[in-house]
Amino acid sequence: MADESTCAPLTRASVFNAHEIIKSRIHKTPVLTSRFLNQLASTEQGTDAFKARGAFHAIEKLKQEPGWLENDGAKKGVVCFSAGNHAQAIALAARESQITAHIVMPETSSPVKIQSVREYGANLTLCGRFEREACAAETMAKTGARLIPPFDHPDVILGQGTAALELQEEVKELNAIVSPCSGGGLLAGTALSCEGTGIRVYGAEPEFEGADDGRRGFLSGERVTHVKSNTIADGLMGKLGVLPWEIIYERRLVDMMYAVTEENILDAMKLIFERLKLVVEPAAAVPLAVVLYNEEFRGMVEREAGEKGWDVGIILSGGNVGVGRISDLFARK
Repeated sequence: MADESTCAPLTRASVFNAHEIIKSRIHKTPVLTSRFLNQLASTEQGTDAFKARGAFHAIEKLKQEPGWLENDGAKKGVVCFSAGNHAQAIALAARESQITAHIVMPETSSPVKIQSVREYGANLTLCGRFEREACAAETMAKTGARLIPPFDHPDVILGQGTAALELQEEVKELNAIVSPCSGGGLLAGTALSCEGTGIRVYGAEPEFEGADDGRRGFLSGERVTHVKSNTIADGLMGKLGVLPWEIIYERRLVDMMYAVTEENILDAMKLIFERLKLVVEPAAAVPLAVVLYNEEFRGMVEREAGEKGWDVGIILSGGNVGVGRISDLFARK
């Protein structure tokens, strides 16, 4: 991974620069609307965004590091640890640049995500659910590969922030954005992209078995360093990283964090399927669940926005779910 001392400052301007670097390698994310969902939530916009943005930006910046390519950097490759979305993104970005990718994933990861990483041609290692970081460190020691963490690095955060930047460019009267939060890379990047614009930013998490570590830390003023949850939103089970925490809490670029139940997540997921005709994993439905079902969030908007209301952007991130998994999830209801 690029040395943090050489990275761009974590500002809105740097998000714009990141977009210039990766825009030829990504698809512009569409903004989707639904009259039915607008009626339920008063006003909202939805957007689909992916981990590929952070992955492509991190790899492009690594390729620019003096001497890395000349010293067999591409052959030694990059390594990442992830439950799935970051893993797929790094595998794809590395393949596009003809760089070796070593991917460490928990054995409990979605079969769809595991298969996707294999299809991208990455060197895949499966490990115990809570052993991914140690396994990645072993891989680095054996191969000399450079680590690209899923969220706790400036290049990843800035790349992720480009999704919200595109949303702002397309929706001119945006009042707020709700973003999912796991390690915090996407939420922190979203917050940076909104810095100084007047657009409020809110984090969304599942609450099951303490998966809402970001919210709990935000309310207590101390970052939570351990999370062990079996929430259905498995893409949001990571603990909030040190660098995202600085942006989200210490710099106060995120206004508040909200959490929702498993039932809320399934209800939101069902609406996305039926009304937006999108296939999303449970983690992607969490921001919509906050907007529709979290009474604390809805009460805050009612107080702050008054009769005029707000235009709220929702980032839907993650569509890696198979038919079998969908059937299992909705069999619970």
